Amino acid sequence: MVCNGYLRSVIVGAARVGILTRRKVQISHTQRSLHACVHVNCTWNCGFRRSLKMMVDSSGAAAKRRMIVDILPEKEDERGYVSGGWKSEDGKLSCGYSSFRGKRATMEDFFDIKTSTIDGQAVCMFGIFDGHGGSRAAEYLKEHLFENLMKHPQFMTDTKLAISETYKQTDVDFLESERDTFRDDGSTASTAVLVGNHLYVANVGDSRTVLSKAGKAIPLSEDHKPNRSDERKRIENAGGVVMWAGTWRVGGVLAMSRAFGNRMLKQFVVAEPDIQDQEIDEEFDLLVLASDGLWDVVPNEDAIALAQTEEKPAAAAQKLAETAFARGSADNITCIVVRFCHGGDAGPVDRQPD
Repeated sequence: MVCNGYLRSVIVGAARVGILTRRKVQISHTQRSLHACVHVNCTWNCGFRRSLKMMVDSSGAAAKRRMIVDILPEKEDERGYVSGGWKSEDGKLSCGYSSFRGKRATMEDFFDIKTSTIDGQAVCMFGIFDGHGGSRAAEYLKEHLFENLMKHPQFMTDTKLAISETYKQTDVDFLESERDTFRDDGSTASTAVLVGNHLYVANVGDSRTVLSKAGKAIPLSEDHKPNRSDERKRIENAGGVVMWAGTWRVGGVLAMSRAFGNRMLKQFVVAEPDIQDQEIDEEFDLLVLASDGLWDVVPNEDAIALAQTEEKPAAAAQKLAETAFARGSADNITCIVVRFCHGGDAGPVDRQPD
């Protein structure tokens, strides 16, 4: 069975862990990665699995091995929601996700969740990628953005610089990969990178990340809209125009002012992220990342309040997606909910989805 041209059936030998179906194998020079497409058009009959990959950092004379764990989609229910969850070994962090095609004819949302340990430091990465004009740009970000970030030589020493440079270079790489095609799609990216207790949130486009501090919603990103005064000034200084065409659009075409891809508008629609950082202490309890399919109809405060009603993040993520659809969202809807469990968990590790 093929899912939108990107999925192939893979027969995995007995040496591999678990039975994986409908997944594509991607080969690079330094690694072999097993990725799962998160299109909700697909039928997922695989259980919750983890793909372990060894990544080589060649920035120094002696290469350093880094183990990365991919948190992969669990299943699609009878209504078309792809959802699942994960809990860290020390019990201090858990997350859940839910992705739904909704009223759109095609699915252009992707997401990525990865964990790793580098130099004894726990690293967790969460990303929402909302494609427009096609799904290829969002899928490319799922496949490459966090891997590129992990390769950056200053990832652990200057994380903000590494994120900024990785966003921009990944955009360049994507455009180069699509150079000989007739496609000109693009994608947002809203990502949260947790290094120990330090959180870095980067945003390009109109996906959004919101943090809960003692139940109060704190936005950690601001949507990149063409009518934002600073964005409009930047676009016009570069020779572009912002005009009304049902909503404010760059060149009358694109309803966001920053994005990956969009080659024809690249002079004006950049992939330079806004980055905020925050030390996570006991006052912070939840983090919500979502595509604009949620934020179009669910305000920040509502999203945090709804997520707080569910103990397990997977249930919270699905409640957010269901609420957005019930409120009339006409877009694809993808949500990730992260819960900070400051007390930890002395009990056995939960390796199963929430």
